[in-house]
Amino acid sequence: MAAYGTDEGFSEWLAEQGLSLPSGASSPAVLRARGSAYVDGYEAFWTGYRTDGAMQPLGWPRTGATVNCIQPVPSDAIPPAVINASYRAGYLEAATPGILAGPSITPGARVRRQKVDVIEREFFDDGKATIGGGPSFIDSQIDGWLSAFICDNSKTGAFMWTLGS
Repeated sequence: MAAYGTDEGFSEWLAEQGLSLPSGASSPAVLRARGSAYVDGYEAFWTGYRTDGAMQPLGWPRTGATVNCIQPVPSDAIPPAVINASYRAGYLEAATPGILAGPSITPGARVRRQKVDVIEREFFDDGKATIGGGPSFIDSQIDGWLSAFICDNSKTGAFMWTLGS
């Protein structure tokens, strides 16, 4: 099971944050794997590329990655921010099982207008739903840690893109 960090590191991070896993939570290894998979959902936006290519199980380490579009990240390093983000995601999954899976959307099945008896309501239509449009935003700490590895030259802001703007 590929995951960032270690079980011991996860336990230490939880203690430093004043957090503990709820009783009945999945094992630390499983939570780290789920958190790591969530973090890797940001990979399409990160600078650089996987150091060991397509057969590398996780998005880090990366060659050509930078912090804030300027400072190079060593090609054999996994930044602490990435590890911490995966720990945070793992903790959120333990606290609210299924949160990392995001919402399930069936394109074309969203309700735009609904009428029941004499009551009618209309919903804002934000266009066609898309699958795989990017990581679903669940936590500002995770987004903040991972945004340091994104160079957005589009002027639209990758952070706002993840929110669906």
